[in-house]
Amino acid sequence: MKKTYSLALVSVIMLTTLAACGGNNAETNNTSQTNNAGSGTATSEPGSASDISGELVFLTNRTDMIDKQYADYEKRFEEKYPGVDLKFEAITDYDKTLKIRIASGDFPDVVFVPSIPNAELPNYFAPLDDIQFSGDIHFKDLKAYEGKMYGVSSGGSTVGIVYNKNAFEKAGITELPKTYDEFLAASQKLKDAGIVPLASNFKDKWPLDTWVFDIPTLIGGDAAHQNKRAETDTPYTLDNAYGKSWGIIRELHQKGFLEADVNSTNWEQSKKDVASGKYGMYLLGNWVINQVIENGAPAEDIGFFPFPADNSGVAKAPLNPDFFYAVNKNGNVGAAKAFIHWMIEESGYDDFAGFIPTLKSKESKLPQLAEFNSFAPKFFEPVSPVDAATQIQNKAQLDQAAAVQEFVLSKDPQKVLDKVNAAWAKAKKDLGL
Repeated sequence: MKKTYSLALVSVIMLTTLAACGGNNAETNNTSQTNNAGSGTATSEPGSASDISGELVFLTNRTDMIDKQYADYEKRFEEKYPGVDLKFEAITDYDKTLKIRIASGDFPDVVFVPSIPNAELPNYFAPLDDIQFSGDIHFKDLKAYEGKMYGVSSGGSTVGIVYNKNAFEKAGITELPKTYDEFLAASQKLKDAGIVPLASNFKDKWPLDTWVFDIPTLIGGDAAHQNKRAETDTPYTLDNAYGKSWGIIRELHQKGFLEADVNSTNWEQSKKDVASGKYGMYLLGNWVINQVIENGAPAEDIGFFPFPADNSGVAKAPLNPDFFYAVNKNGNVGAAKAFIHWMIEESGYDDFAGFIPTLKSKESKLPQLAEFNSFAPKFFEPVSPVDAATQIQNKAQLDQAAAVQEFVLSKDPQKVLDKVNAAWAKAKKDLGL
């Protein structure tokens, strides 16, 4: 979503895009702005405890934290703000469900920013520039419009190979792969040892976002590829970054390096299987590391290295924000801003989630990030999303992860691209773009 990214992050990044822990956050925005958030000169919070009151509802994608960590957060936050009644509501298929609720005009006080053009953010959300954090924050320009910040990232991540060291030892893998050919060779060794090389979570679909956003960035050496789709009627071709990225997971499937039945995979079970060494690897963000450990793996048995998307031998990786907190402008705004401040400064959520902290001055406690950074990867930071690309995608109702599924399983992947491009071109024409 890596090394002790602590401040290896600060030296290498200023901002970054996408990643996910129950889904991937697809768009980020780099629009320049002037704000007080993260100025580093103030530590005051938005309002005193006596001013913060009323019911406060946070809509989250972390269904796994309900009645667990969130119960602790509720207790601690309400101790600090006794006038607040904090509630957590968790949903799946987060982006789609939230868009429906926003369209209805009735949605909770704190949500994660959905995949809408940044120009639409003021229609639904309150500016967050007056939240004064104890230091500068990452990604503060990515969900901004006309100089105002509407989203605060819940944390940062990179994407690479999370692996079980015992599984690698059992398979006789003595050196971590630095090229794609070496990765294929390591996968074959895992398969020969009776270990599923890579847990794709194909059926769950959202983990495939990595093949839509991150791997194309590494292959093309360009984080702006999603934006550049708006410049053409045929953004998906076999020989561009998308075709090559999707071609990799197709090849892994054809070689038997994914789950035996990709159409019946299970996300929660996969974490147990990676933890036990039944599965050797994930291609996901650093945020999944703690979830694997929670499912039975000793922390020292889980490692993390950059995914070698080509044979150059050059380590590359994206550097992404996770979901962005946003405040319903018609909700309990004061309490909502206090909650966001508390989540970033006091909750400990970034450590629990295995994130690179949003506060630039805070160091990550995740040791696997140190291993990742030892490869000295070239990081690709996020770029400001172009609203035209988002508008075309929404008009076309394009589900890119579903397109990856179809591409991987199709006897004729070119036909899949033709279908997607046709829908894209029509939407682009209908919008007059």
